[in-house]
Amino acid sequence: MLWEVEIQPLGQDPERKRVCQEYVLYTQAQQGADIVTRSAKGFLLEGNLHKKQVEQLMAELLVDRLTEVGRAEQIGENGQRNGSTGERLTVLLKPGVMDPAAMSVLDAAHDLEFPVESVRTFRRYYIDPKRYASQNGAGGVSFYKVLANDAIEQIVVGPLAAEHLTLGEVYFFQRVTIPLIDLDDAGLMRLSRQAQLSLSLAEMLAIQTHFRSLGREPTDVELETLAQTWSEHCSHKTLKGEIDCDGRRFHNLLKETIFGATQEIRRRLGRDDWCVSVFEDNAGVVRFDDRYHVCFKVETHNHPSAIEPYGGANTGLGGVIRDPLGTGLGAKPICNTDVFCFGLPDTAPESLPPGVLHPVRVIRGVVAGVRDYGNRMGIPTVNGAVCFDDRYLANPLVFCGTVGLIPVEHSNKRPLPGDLIVAVGGRTGRDGIHGATFSSIELTAESEKVSGGAVQIGNAITEKKLLDVLLQARDRGQFHAITDCGAGGFSSAIGEMAEKLGATVHLDQAPLKYQGLSYTEIWISEAQERMILAVPPENWPALQRLCASEDVEATAIGRFEATSRLRLYYKENQVADLDMDFLHNGRPPVVRRATCRAAGMSPSRERELGRLTPSVPARDLTDTLFKILTSYNVCSKEWIIRQYDHEVQGGTVIKPLVGVRHEGPGDAAVIMPVLGSWTGLAVGCGLNPRYGILDPYRMATAAVDEAVRNVVAVGADPARIALLDNFCWGNTDRPEVLGSLVRAAEACRDVALAYGMPFISGKDSLNNEFRAGELHITIPPTLLISALGRIEDVRRCITMDLKEPGNLLFLIGSTKDEMGGSHYNLVNRLEHGLPPEVDLNLAPAIFIKLHEAIERGLVRSCHDLSEGGLAVAAAEMAFAGNIGADLTYAPRTPAPMTDDIELFSESTTRFLVEVAPAQVHSLKECFVNLPLAEIGKTCSEPRLRIAGTAGEWIVTAKLGELKEAWQKTLRW
Repeated sequence: MLWEVEIQPLGQDPERKRVCQEYVLYTQAQQGADIVTRSAKGFLLEGNLHKKQVEQLMAELLVDRLTEVGRAEQIGENGQRNGSTGERLTVLLKPGVMDPAAMSVLDAAHDLEFPVESVRTFRRYYIDPKRYASQNGAGGVSFYKVLANDAIEQIVVGPLAAEHLTLGEVYFFQRVTIPLIDLDDAGLMRLSRQAQLSLSLAEMLAIQTHFRSLGREPTDVELETLAQTWSEHCSHKTLKGEIDCDGRRFHNLLKETIFGATQEIRRRLGRDDWCVSVFEDNAGVVRFDDRYHVCFKVETHNHPSAIEPYGGANTGLGGVIRDPLGTGLGAKPICNTDVFCFGLPDTAPESLPPGVLHPVRVIRGVVAGVRDYGNRMGIPTVNGAVCFDDRYLANPLVFCGTVGLIPVEHSNKRPLPGDLIVAVGGRTGRDGIHGATFSSIELTAESEKVSGGAVQIGNAITEKKLLDVLLQARDRGQFHAITDCGAGGFSSAIGEMAEKLGATVHLDQAPLKYQGLSYTEIWISEAQERMILAVPPENWPALQRLCASEDVEATAIGRFEATSRLRLYYKENQVADLDMDFLHNGRPPVVRRATCRAAGMSPSRERELGRLTPSVPARDLTDTLFKILTSYNVCSKEWIIRQYDHEVQGGTVIKPLVGVRHEGPGDAAVIMPVLGSWTGLAVGCGLNPRYGILDPYRMATAAVDEAVRNVVAVGADPARIALLDNFCWGNTDRPEVLGSLVRAAEACRDVALAYGMPFISGKDSLNNEFRAGELHITIPPTLLISALGRIEDVRRCITMDLKEPGNLLFLIGSTKDEMGGSHYNLVNRLEHGLPPEVDLNLAPAIFIKLHEAIERGLVRSCHDLSEGGLAVAAAEMAFAGNIGADLTYAPRTPAPMTDDIELFSESTTRFLVEVAPAQVHSLKECFVNLPLAEIGKTCSEPRLRIAGTAGEWIVTAKLGELKEAWQKTLRW
């Protein structure tokens, strides 16, 4: 029997309001708010259920009688007959798409001992037929586009029928071989495109040569395994390949820049080396104290988030949480970070390219996806940033990071011959097919339809149970190794774990969400919440009992063997037999040509930009300050931040918002990983793609400097800061694009060596471009730098909000005429000047002395100068602490600059600090021979005043007005 349970809200109808508001927003329709008359949600239940049982399920499980009313109706083969087909639209997830709510209902129904066999959820909208007919398609956006995402959802007009519960059909085994050994070059590339392998001609030729030597054609699963393993997403073949950059040869860009710098820093440290595992495991690992190490990983989930924002971001965070869990023998996740790059929210709907979602929809979906996963997992999201630029319109960037805590004795892992291959956690479905290869190619207008199956939907509750059981199993010593099923699913997880051994896998043993999956789909599915363990046979019974006690599914699907081969079976039929050496080392080296001349700042270009620096006439700089505070990149992100749980686990010391009302933008988060210990960690980030268009080298150095500034500003020790890199670039087949990547990597190397701060992990995401006909959108070169700093005693940490009237304000660092890429230029629509340049000799000394001053208690508050420069930093500190300030300094530079440059330059390695009068002498002694200038004083009046070079007040504003300007832009 098939039953439909429809649930409607009592009183207010927030879902109706949301849909109508979004339709008006996206389409600028005047009557959109009247199209939907009411909304409902519901469940389709299949099973031998009687009316009274369904009513009992509604009463005990499905309907909240205080806020909802429900009704149940049985559906026949031909569907329901009540209501006309034009009066309601029902949104269902497409078959094969993960439905976490349905899974929870199914589990609960089984706990209540009801004979429910399957469940599907739906949303329903009752519409006004006349208004719907007149408004559908207004502004070039179909009403259907607002209701559902075609990548994962379908809309049924009118009543539902039994066919709408179908999830899969019976699969009948058929071994498939792919004829390729006789194909010409054109045929090989056609096969690569049609099968979504995303392999180059050289790679296809290497595969062809290999199988010719074997005298046979590859099976479909063998070809897919090679494609997943050799994908850009999994093998990072550009950063690890050979590059000819204007005659300079890099044999492995990563090893010769970022990783090379880390090796040199570790060599310098010698016995004091505090790195444990870098660029080896799923996350970078560093020492924390005698009992614990900490690990950190930041991943990207860009392409999936462009197609299905909620699911893409949801599984982006869920996937990176599993990275620390799969590091060593398993780390406990202790905090999350997120950084987003979006198109402009005020983008006109009619300007959207085909297949592109409106930025507001992307923003809401991405934020909700990260929010739901982190909050449900019980992991605080403590740090992040948001960047807006119209070049992210078709290619939003979603960075998610997780910090984990791991006991020292559980930091190493190694699968052994004879260990069972055990899949733990969620079941395998059709979601996430070709995720790794999809993430390695450009987006197009057809990506939503062609690659919709590459998007996964996560289930945080399943992962939470998985996390809890794995940490218990780790402490009981029940497995030898662990890794997550990320990109490529089983193919990558088992293939990587078995690289030095070999493995035999029985794919028919893998638990499935529904029937109908082929052996290839089982092998490459990226269905979420799954981990692979190497379990000694003698430990398997105990592990099974532990997993069963926590309602976590665990299944042995194969065995690690010392054969150097990967053998796959389906019901005793061998479907793959791959040589491990060819799988991991057979990919032909990528040799690319780059030109740094077109990617960097040539001397002639520097002279040109320098000449373009105008003699700016006097203007209203108070108005400029307000414009910057209200701009998308500087304004408050409170709407996002307050959706996250910062308090869970009880170790968050400094949260994202600080100050008397928790409304100021903190520089970095601080957490205590081990409750009861005062030792802490600071987490910060740096990102400014606007600089990258002018000079990728300066952009990269500035990003590192900003991340370091953020953590040092709250109290992190510069001698114990670890860095992570995340490169998001366009198509590196173009020499100038690859050249900009080379320059950014060289900058990371140079700053790391100068600062003595090792990179411990990283990730790249290339081909972030979109094509639709003649339209071509490329993201700006985007480098996210994350910093993880150790704090000896969190009780000495400080925040950015001003603390009391009568204290003095000091500017640390040098201000220069560096307006290129600045927010001053952005709000005034100017294009001139050079981007900021980091002084690699001066910066480390400033960090060391500022840390010393904070440790000695000389600093009451500290804020780094970044977007908007000095004026914005002063405004933020003042309204965060509700303490006024008068800045009355005279120019301190050898060549006096104009007022707007003094106030809005974004020169690096600068801080604004508040100091009590009694500590001024000690502070000046601390900064002998370093740039330090007394520039003003705090006051009790709720205002900010800044004097110009002539001594008059050139900025005057009330704190309430400044804060309102900063908060109102994204007050959604």
